[in-house]
Amino acid sequence: MKKNVLKIGFAALLGLFLSNSLSAQEREKVRLSVGPEVTLPVGSFSDAFDWSIGGSIQADYAIYKNDLYVTLNAGYNNYFAKDFAGVSFNDLQLIPVKAGLKYFVAKNFYVHGEAGASFVANKSDVGATKSTAFVYAPQIGYLFPVGGKNYIDAGVRFEGTTKFTDQGSSNNVLGLRVAYSFGL
Repeated sequence: MKKNVLKIGFAALLGLFLSNSLSAQEREKVRLSVGPEVTLPVGSFSDAFDWSIGGSIQADYAIYKNDLYVTLNAGYNNYFAKDFAGVSFNDLQLIPVKAGLKYFVAKNFYVHGEAGASFVANKSDVGATKSTAFVYAPQIGYLFPVGGKNYIDAGVRFEGTTKFTDQGSSNNVLGLRVAYSFGL
C-alpha cells in the first residue's frame, strides 16, 4: 500500500509539474526557513507516545521557474512517552534528515514530498535495536507573505518512519510546521 501511495503522489506531482502554466512567482531562487513543529502519533505509535515538539531548518533551491524547488531539511523531535499503570517510560528523541521536492501549484500554495533517514538520539534509553530508519513525508503548505522576501511557511504533513526495533511497527505521525522563511 505504501508503494502505491508513493506512486500516486509522484504521478500527481509530475502531472502538476507538466500541466502548470502559471508564470514564475516572485519567490527567490534560494530560501531558508526555521521554525517549530508539533506532531501527533497515529496508529500503533500512538499507543506509546502522546505527541512531540521539535524544530527544523530547511533550505529550498529553485530548479524550474521558481515553482519547483529541491529541499534539504534537518530537525529534532522529542516524542513524549505515555505512562502505563504508574510506570514512566523514556521519551523518544529523533533527528530526521530529509531531501525532497516542493512544487507551487498556485501562487503561494505548494505540495511537498520528502524522504531520508531518521536517527534515534537516545537509542539505549528507549530499547531501540536500530539507530536509523527510513522516513518519508508528503505534505501541503502555504507561504503567508509578511513583507519583502519574508514569509511564514505553514505546512501539514503525514510522516512515516520504518521501525526502530526488530519486532516493532512503523512510526507514523501527523505534523504541523510553522516556520519563518526568508530569501537569500
